[in-house]
Order: sequence, then structure tokens, then C-alpha cells
Amino acid sequence: MTIGLGLFYTNKSRITQFEKAFNTDASYFFQSEIERSESTLKEYTVVFKVIPILINAAAILILFINTPTWRAISITTIAMLIVILLVDGTAHSRIENYHKELKLEDIKNEIKK
Repeated sequence: MTIGLGLFYTNKSRITQFEKAFNTDASYFFQSEIERSESTLKEYTVVFKVIPILINAAAILILFINTPTWRAISITTIAMLIVILLVDGTAHSRIENYHKELKLEDIKNEIKK
């Protein structure tokens, strides 16, 4: 929740910066946003590889460690990582769509010139 609130307030202030950048130079804005969204998409690739590995590691701990504390930690970790995968999956889908729309708009702006 803390991360979500921090991102909300950070992005809220960035909206005016985006609007100003777009109005100043739309072509530059599209290029910078395309680069930013590509960078973000690459980060998600790492996330979608690492989290399943961590889930498997936690599942293996459940199988081989019989103490209740470690089993509870492993189960909680698996549950948390699954939620993270769900949230990141929807976020990835949204940023991917945003990236595609940016590219289309950039092409449209180039054609107009």
C-alpha cells in the first residue's frame, strides 16, 4: 500500500510534466516515452523469470523442511509472489498497450509532418 501511494503521488505530479513536454515538442515526447516504456517492458521480462524461480524455491522448502515456521514462511512467500505476479501481469499488459499506442501516434505524427 505504501508503494502504491508513493507511486500515485509521484505520477500525479508527473502528469503536468508530461503535458508540458507534449505541448513543447510532441515528437520528442513520443520518442522519450517509447524509450521509457521499452525499458519498463524489459524490466518485466526479468520479473517474470525471477518470481517463478522464487516460488519454486519456496515450494522446495515446504517439501524438505518440516518446521512449522519455515513452512509458514514458504507458504506466505508463495502467496505474496503470486499476488505480485498477478499485479505485474496486469501492469505489463497496460504498459504494453501504452507502448503500442505511443508507436502508432508517433507514426501518425511523422506522417503529418
